[in-house]
Amino acid sequence: MNENRVRISVFPKGYIDDLSNGKMDVFEWIEQAGTLGADGMEMYPTFLQSTEKSYLEKVKQAAASVNLVIPMMCASPDFTHPDLDFREKEMSKMKEMIDAMAILGPDDFRSCRVLSGQRRPEVSREEGIKWTIDCINELLPYAESKRVHLVMENHYKDGFWIYPEFAQKSDIYLEIVEGISSDWFGVNFDPSNAVFAGDDPLALLENVKSRLITMHASDRYLKEGYSIKDIENHLVQGYSEGLAHGVIGKGIIDYDGIFQLLANIHFSGWISIEDGVNGLGEMKESVDFLKRKADEYFLSGNRRKDH
Repeated sequence: MNENRVRISVFPKGYIDDLSNGKMDVFEWIEQAGTLGADGMEMYPTFLQSTEKSYLEKVKQAAASVNLVIPMMCASPDFTHPDLDFREKEMSKMKEMIDAMAILGPDDFRSCRVLSGQRRPEVSREEGIKWTIDCINELLPYAESKRVHLVMENHYKDGFWIYPEFAQKSDIYLEIVEGISSDWFGVNFDPSNAVFAGDDPLALLENVKSRLITMHASDRYLKEGYSIKDIENHLVQGYSEGLAHGVIGKGIIDYDGIFQLLANIHFSGWISIEDGVNGLGEMKESVDFLKRKADEYFLSGNRRKDH
């Protein structure tokens, strides 16, 4: 593995339903992921048929057989439910995923995503922020004991949720992130989700760069008849019909700006490609693009100067 660049992981957004309902086996996905030229793969809780140690070790071995590791778990805890028992059950499920990552993940790094929860109409800003901070703080000692980082994503909406993310807008997201202090907690930055929220991805990345641990990567294209202003206005209300998935580097996300900032802070974490909606061919193109960009901005003797 090239130690001079960030490492690239893959997440099969196009297969998430089939992997979750059993139409596709995780071992089939691992075999396909091994053809993409990535360094690792990101898991999702419902991809796993079991959290028994013997099963998880088979999954880890299957990944290793195609030269991949599993550094990231894309968990979606829902901490903004008004019922305390519900929130405690969500924390229990998170502990199960932390345990799973302690087995699945490599020794040098493993992470588990956390979110705020759903933006329920009856939950106030103050309540949602407090419940999210309280739940994450309660989980952190357990995560540290398992050597698993918790990373909070600026998120739009889990595919199995009713409501969008409570902390979709950057002001709430940043208030939560700034309210938690731990070496085992940080940020998973997603530039496309910033666009969904009507925020500037580079401005948000600048705000969270000191807490950045991992990143998601995808790109979006404007559908015919839409402008970026239309998209911002629609997506703030929760609609995404004006944007389409596509190969990373050919859409509206400024990846040169992102990689410049990553190089400035000497980022050495994982970037996970959350795509494949239009097939593995596009995901392979995206892997190749990110590896080229990483080499362009990070390789010793080939580091680009600041803008």
